[in-house]
Amino acid sequence: MSTQIEQQETETEQEEQEAEIESPGERRRAEKREREAEREAQRETEEATLDDEETVLLKVFRYDPEVEGKQEPRFDDFRVPFHKGMTVLDALIYARDEYDSSLTFRHSCRQAVCGSDALFVNGRQMLGCKTQLAELESPVRIEPLPHQEVVKDLVVDMEHFYDQMHAVEPYFDADDLPEDELEEQRQSRENREKVKMSTRCIWCGACMSSCNIAAGDNEYLGPAAINKAYRFAMDEREGADRKQERLRIIEQEHGVWRCQTQFSCTEVCPKDIPLTEHIQELKREAVKNNLKFW
Repeated sequence: MSTQIEQQETETEQEEQEAEIESPGERRRAEKREREAEREAQRETEEATLDDEETVLLKVFRYDPEVEGKQEPRFDDFRVPFHKGMTVLDALIYARDEYDSSLTFRHSCRQAVCGSDALFVNGRQMLGCKTQLAELESPVRIEPLPHQEVVKDLVVDMEHFYDQMHAVEPYFDADDLPEDELEEQRQSRENREKVKMSTRCIWCGACMSSCNIAAGDNEYLGPAAINKAYRFAMDEREGADRKQERLRIIEQEHGVWRCQTQFSCTEVCPKDIPLTEHIQELKREAVKNNLKFW
């Protein structure tokens, strides 16, 4: 009997010794399993906490051409805690920081000034930092801007949009400058009021994305670029010859005459610029510029 007990103790000691000399790889795997179990427990705790809070469900467009398995577009669900004053951008930042660090979108100033976070939210172009979640129906569907190539997730390629903006040569060019370099180029109050709204453009691309004409005509200047041309062409300080050149740019085949007055650009502009009205006024200017009385 004592011999059997001694044999069992010896086998137990051997098993303990074998456990003590397990390989470093096995130890790392065991530690990894422990960490995963801890993270899973933490997620369950967070989800239980969210169940007790007011939350909003986001359905976010996902696409990554550089990662195998993510090259097929899809929508991922994120449930985030809601609080008064929360914006779409706030919710996206929470989802990225708390759930998936690979979630990609643009943002900068968070004050509706930089124009970098234009998105397609519940079927409409909006600025993420300006759009209140409380004003949206749930679930909130967030997609990249339509009619533009998607780079990753909610990020689109803006190069074509910038090319169109630069095509109208968006800079001031007066015929005469004041003799004193410190003297201002004065503008009347009335003229300032006329061009004031056009100066609010933040280059977000929302209007271009909403325009059906731009979607079908890649050469169309688009509402943002034409609005930028309006800002300078209607400025009384612009040189006469320079204004003629600018009008020639915007009255080309793919300029103002391609606009069909659908008002979609005006409806989605986050800065409330009357884009369609400015395009129509430039049409009238182009007509007057070509009239000859002799």
